[in-house]
Amino acid sequence: MRNTRRTTLRSAAVAAGAATLLALPVGSAFADSPAVPEPEVLPGIEQPSVDPSVPPTTPPPVGSKPGVRTYVTAVKLADGSVAKVYRISSNHYEADILAGSTKLDTLVSKGGAASYGQNNGLHVVLQPNGTVTSWMDGSPKPKPRPKPRPQPEPQQQPKRYVKPETRKESSVRIALPDWRVAKLVDGTHGKRAEISRPDGRLIAVIDPERPSTYQDGWTYKLVRDGKRVKFVVIDGKGGGNSWVYDFNGRLIEKYTVAPAR
Repeated sequence: MRNTRRTTLRSAAVAAGAATLLALPVGSAFADSPAVPEPEVLPGIEQPSVDPSVPPTTPPPVGSKPGVRTYVTAVKLADGSVAKVYRISSNHYEADILAGSTKLDTLVSKGGAASYGQNNGLHVVLQPNGTVTSWMDGSPKPKPRPKPRPQPEPQQQPKRYVKPETRKESSVRIALPDWRVAKLVDGTHGKRAEISRPDGRLIAVIDPERPSTYQDGWTYKLVRDGKRVKFVVIDGKGGGNSWVYDFNGRLIEKYTVAPAR
């Protein structure tokens, strides 16, 4: 298992010979990953001999405390083994690789560098943030998950303008007894009557505010009968005969004045 720290047993292995290598614990079988090569360590460099003439290393200042190994989580690996992750500091994580109760190795990530290891086709990576990924030979290497993008706050949609419902206007034309034409209109502002000549020239308009008009001896008026509005035409020249229409243009009443004797 490759990691940011390397604890070598090279000197012990050379001294013990090939027979001793077969008796190494299971943890030694978790070999370093060849995907991330590291500089070769020569014998004698990792454990330098002690020179009495060289003063010992200065001890750490009083009050400094080593990082505390705090358990974070356990991750099941691709081959069924388990990686138990521990946090030492903000940029220092360790992962113990366990096969059952047997500890195979420990991956160490420090200073923002990932730690790699492999064993019998299993590949394990300890990321600088303490996450662990693994895969087997022949399987695609898992890609790091992208960080979720912050979702923009929903914007309030402007209220849709709704045009107020308007009442449709209806109208009908009728020929009057005086040969004029009346246009009876039922519109948004109520009922009205437009009186015009046969050639279309407008003479007068009556509505609920101006309910009657007098033209050349003829009277035109609007009369409310309960909820209905009637259009009444009165012949003043002929003695007062009258005709009553509804706003559908139908003649609903007619009154004839008897001639005087």
